Amino acid sequence: MKTSDIRQKFLDFFASKGHQVVTSSPVVPGNDPTLLFTNAGMNQFKDVFLGFDKRPYTRATTAQKVVRAGGKHNDLENVGYTARHHTFFEMLGNFSFGDYFKRDAIHYAWEFLTNPAWLGLPREKLMVTVYATDDEAYAIWADEIGVPAGRIVRIGDNKGAPYASDNFWTMGDTGPCGPCTEIFYDHGDHIWGGPPGSAEEDGDRFIEIWNCVFMQFNRDEAGTMHPLPKPSVDTGMGLERISAIMQNGHSNYDIDLFQSLIRAAARETGTPFGMDVPSLKVIADHIRACSFIIADGVLPSNDGRGYVLRRIIRRAIRHGYKLGQKGLFFHRLVADLAREMGDAYPELRTRQGDIEDALRQEEVRFAETLEHGMALLESALEGGRDRLDGATLFKLYDTFGFPVDLTADICRERNIEADIEGFEREMDLQRERARAASSFKMTGNVDYNGPETRFRGYETHSTDARVLALYKGTEQVERLAAGDEGIVVLDNTPFYAEGGGQAGDPGELSIAGGVDALFDVHDTQKIQASVFGHRGRLARGELKVGDTVAATIDLHKRQATARNHSATHLLHAALRHVLGTHVTQKGSLVNAERTRFDFAHGEPVRAEEIAEIERVVNHVISANYPVSAALMPYDDAIRAGAMALFGEKYGDEVRVLKMGDFSTELCGGTHVTRTGDIGLFKIVAEGGVAAGVRRIEAVTGEGAVAVIQAQDSLIREMSVQLKAQSSGEITGKIGALQDSVKSLEKELSRLKAKLAASAGASLADSARDIGGVKVLAAELEGADNTALRETLDSLKAKLGSAAIVLASRADGKVSLVAGVTADVTKRIKAGELVNHVAGQVGGKGGGRPDMAQAGGTLPDNVPGALAGVYDWIASRL
Repeated sequence: MKTSDIRQKFLDFFASKGHQVVTSSPVVPGNDPTLLFTNAGMNQFKDVFLGFDKRPYTRATTAQKVVRAGGKHNDLENVGYTARHHTFFEMLGNFSFGDYFKRDAIHYAWEFLTNPAWLGLPREKLMVTVYATDDEAYAIWADEIGVPAGRIVRIGDNKGAPYASDNFWTMGDTGPCGPCTEIFYDHGDHIWGGPPGSAEEDGDRFIEIWNCVFMQFNRDEAGTMHPLPKPSVDTGMGLERISAIMQNGHSNYDIDLFQSLIRAAARETGTPFGMDVPSLKVIADHIRACSFIIADGVLPSNDGRGYVLRRIIRRAIRHGYKLGQKGLFFHRLVADLAREMGDAYPELRTRQGDIEDALRQEEVRFAETLEHGMALLESALEGGRDRLDGATLFKLYDTFGFPVDLTADICRERNIEADIEGFEREMDLQRERARAASSFKMTGNVDYNGPETRFRGYETHSTDARVLALYKGTEQVERLAAGDEGIVVLDNTPFYAEGGGQAGDPGELSIAGGVDALFDVHDTQKIQASVFGHRGRLARGELKVGDTVAATIDLHKRQATARNHSATHLLHAALRHVLGTHVTQKGSLVNAERTRFDFAHGEPVRAEEIAEIERVVNHVISANYPVSAALMPYDDAIRAGAMALFGEKYGDEVRVLKMGDFSTELCGGTHVTRTGDIGLFKIVAEGGVAAGVRRIEAVTGEGAVAVIQAQDSLIREMSVQLKAQSSGEITGKIGALQDSVKSLEKELSRLKAKLAASAGASLADSARDIGGVKVLAAELEGADNTALRETLDSLKAKLGSAAIVLASRADGKVSLVAGVTADVTKRIKAGELVNHVAGQVGGKGGGRPDMAQAGGTLPDNVPGALAGVYDWIASRL
């Protein structure tokens, strides 16, 4: 029975019992921050079991996509080396939300497994477990189902605490919980292992295939069990495990689905199919996990789910490398997976191109890393050592991007211990260095104890302020003298301190009247959350703690920065409008010159899309919407539609910035009063900065005008150079030039071929007769590949039975072509002949038995290599 048939039979069976067939939820939980990936079939029903959600049905059945490759549930290390560990698998489940309970759940499981109309497993091959005190479940198995007492095992609290048991399920320390009963399949006494509860239970003879969880109690903080008013059922069966049994196999990797993927992995790595090769199993498993994770919206990155995905991809690539495949191969397995599982999971087909692109990009990115990293690792493992030190593990991770578990995986294969503790110590030192480098980079990491700074920059650009503290370097001082560089802390300020992607304000602090002092503020940073440090240089006079100063920002730069920051919000909204709601901010930098905006998107933004984004933003600018800001509780802001940025930390009260009905975001930066104040918006650059992350740079106002003027100047210069009467004629003139160049190149190629043919005609007289075969090895000066091939054809026709090698040199490279007439190919192959010569000039090649080509990088070796052709052919005739 095929795996796809078993999946459908399960759903059909429970549909016949009144269950609603529910589509699998994504492997990325949509509203559960406690989970990295969906790791059980019940995840999508968690709120139903907890009473927070109510569905229009009380019975459900699913085939759920599950990933266990990160966090608590992580099977990654075992994949490929055991019979049943996977990073991705399918969990078949049936659920009762206060409907049926133990009796029906047990009867349903037994009927599906043993009834010939469904799976028809032999009853004598099955045994069950129950929680030690669950007499109700025991009685159902023994008295109603008829399982012999010798095949029912009671499992008590075997994990060191009350209700801590293999047969008692809990959602957490408190909340819904209850006993469970499990069904095991006996693979036979030819496989080592004992029944559950025995000393040999970890063997592979008895395999769990079904688990019925009975949510019967609610455990409170004191550990007291209170019966639930509506007991529920959560059951699960691994599709791969039951498929192995139904297909008379022991390993999950023996099933039809995996055999197809293993065959594809063998094809792409050049490995003979049919051998028990763990690396092929790893690749077959990992293509499933990676494809489903990408299909559900995750891209490789250096954090969170993206990092787990990157680890899985790189582990698969490394196993391909281990099999000798050093080229790109992994992404080509997506099509095979889509053929196998696309009927059940259509997203594999609809997103096949996106999945292939993401995997291909990661393969390209990791190729050089793998080459250099493996070389370092091989060097480190030389000499028969039995332990790899933490410093080397860290170097592989930090310098070459080798995930530490990947290195540990390689060490484990060679029975070498990886010093994980040493690696963690190196990581801690790196974190300390990073903190030291990043802490208050503009304020010198100074210590401050005193009042906070009141920020007044939203309502004014100049205010009187009192000096609270002064720093010279990292040392706190009482005064600064002319020429000193330092940091000034004020009790209130109009200066914006860098944050939320916006650069800090420059400006000046001045003392008027009897004391003439001027402090040039170059930048403003936060010393603490609400303490601003004004960094700069005292241009003249003296500045003391307690002085009153006039704090004035550089208004021109502030206004330019505000234009760029407001435009960034419009850009974000326009990107989501044009490219899709998957676009999310991944970083930004806003200053007086431009805005730089990083966002999640899996491919380059096309020219027409950039044009549309510019049009949308400028339309909103011209609409001159009011820009308003309001403080409100965070939850209220989110309910009002404000967009919170991933990775940003927000307090209980947030500032909501609204631009008409077009953009609403949480933001503490400075902005224009109306969108029309931005003036003009122009994108100047677009490119990739990381896997799945693109960057747009743009300018506004005067900056945008300057860019357009520069482009106009360039167009005028091009018009002059091309003698175009107007800018509209430029593309036509360029096209005509390109056509002219192509025509000249064709003519040049024709002339070269003519010259080469002429030279080839005279070369025929130089051929030597060796064993009845005309042999010729010669160089044609100035000939390109086309000329070499045409001359070769002419010589073969002229010489009759012949073996010929022709060469040319140009720009430090060698071109070779070899030809053998059909009657000679049984004794001499053109590919062998050309590679004999190519090997001496630093290259290699290939082709048909009668014609082959090659290249090389050692042009000085050509005369000697050609001279040796005659002896080489003579030895084979």
